[in-house]
Amino acid sequence: MITFNRPDGQSVNAYLVEPANAKDAPGVVVIQEWWGLDDEVKAVANRLAEAGYRALVPDLYRGKVALEANEAEHLMNGLNFGDAASQDIRGAVQYLKATGSAKVAVTGFCMGGALTVLSAGLVPECDGTIVWYGYPPLEYVDASAIKKPMLAHWALHDEFFSIAGVDQLEEKLKQAGVNYDFERYDAKHAFANPKSEQRNMPPLQYNPAAAQLAWQRTLDFLKKNIA
Repeated sequence: MITFNRPDGQSVNAYLVEPANAKDAPGVVVIQEWWGLDDEVKAVANRLAEAGYRALVPDLYRGKVALEANEAEHLMNGLNFGDAASQDIRGAVQYLKATGSAKVAVTGFCMGGALTVLSAGLVPECDGTIVWYGYPPLEYVDASAIKKPMLAHWALHDEFFSIAGVDQLEEKLKQAGVNYDFERYDAKHAFANPKSEQRNMPPLQYNPAAAQLAWQRTLDFLKKNIA
């Protein structure tokens, strides 16, 4: 765990994993699901570090982690998304750049996916975004502010983030001339989280084949855009 400063000077705790060869390695800021800074999002950071990236997970909930859906919903509803994107996430990107990463991407899952979409427009230092099955209310997306490439993974059978909303977001990005790649999977929400089915929530389902394909596309995107 390390601490970094937001643009407004407030400090944020974060989980940092360095790759074996950390000198000048590119960075990835990883944004949690609505559960918080738990073992699953740490596992994502570890996986990115093994692939050669400096991975940083800001603790958006300030130490709180949810085990049940109602706790997670309460924590998520208490989060100021605009502040989290423009301060916590921007500060995390700035920290990685200030400590040796020439290029930094942002990726996030579920709630973190929605925050990643916001970060694409609110974090000018960000060099690319990878969104996993989550988007914010579309009126908050300023597509004209998104200047760097975006890769997004969507679940066709997502009960939390409808594919119709994905189509509307895509149209918004297309009209603004954003460099984007939307990939749709025959899967349910949280298809890349191996622990999804242990949550006792029918809308969540791990899909190993979809997860593997999405991860391969993610690593290809990172190699092309920030490595």
